[in-house]
Amino acid sequence: MTVIPNQQPSLMLVDGMALLFRAYYATASSGYIRRTKAGVPTNAIYGFLRYMWDAIDKFQPTHVACCWDMGSKTFRTEQFASYKGNRPEAPDDLVPQFSLVRDVTECLGIPNLGVVGYEADDCIGTLARRYGDSMNVKILSGDHDLLQLVNDSTSVIIMKKGHGNYMHYTPETLYAEKGLSPRQVIDVKGLMGDTSDNYPGVRGIGEKTAVKLIQEYESVEGILANLDSLTKGVRTKIEADLEMLHLSRALAEIHCEVPMECELDLCRLSVDHERALTKLEELEMKSLGHLIGVAVVS
Repeated sequence: MTVIPNQQPSLMLVDGMALLFRAYYATASSGYIRRTKAGVPTNAIYGFLRYMWDAIDKFQPTHVACCWDMGSKTFRTEQFASYKGNRPEAPDDLVPQFSLVRDVTECLGIPNLGVVGYEADDCIGTLARRYGDSMNVKILSGDHDLLQLVNDSTSVIIMKKGHGNYMHYTPETLYAEKGLSPRQVIDVKGLMGDTSDNYPGVRGIGEKTAVKLIQEYESVEGILANLDSLTKGVRTKIEADLEMLHLSRALAEIHCEVPMECELDLCRLSVDHERALTKLEELEMKSLGHLIGVAVVS
């Protein structure tokens, strides 16, 4: 990473699980799993580092932190027992990489953050709100749910297909592409639900109808205040699922007041090259040293 004199401070918040799963399946789908000589799988870690460091190099943050889920039980599963209940167990080759990847990020001087009972998204939202007044915040993920966090000081970098390919969302680009404000992203999810997170929204209302309704009536409250203006079919669906509509919207909203400690100074990007190289050698991925500016001696 090139250091720019008098660089304005900026914080990159990395959605750890999103990058790790993406990295795992990008190679596992071909049937090849990278392993150490001892047989330890490292394909997800290898891809994770390439993804993360490519974004760091491109967007040049001065500070970086990585946020992680801390188990499947959260305040959302208390609200709705089936929340994310449709997700399969992680592949056996991925499981040991969960803890190993955190060792690697720690060795790079990047703090690992997470709070039991909350999702990584909630930690990201909390830190973006906490530090957005004093610096630019950039969120790195593949999860479009995070678009609700976009504002004048916080942007969301969505990883797209192909290495180093991103869509960088600001309030302007979000509206230009989707015709929605960040807050309306939550309302759309409340209406259409989310199959990956396993909450239904209003049965029979898909994304196209949900977006159209929110664009026309601005919010769920606006829709409910104008039920008489809706077609009979849409009105009937909403009235039949009113309770689930409100619950789904609550599940979709990122909680931005997680009780968590994170000293900004600890997030300043400063790689201990010797420590980083030792860890890369241990995992037999010394070839990645050049990516993070670590001098590799053959």
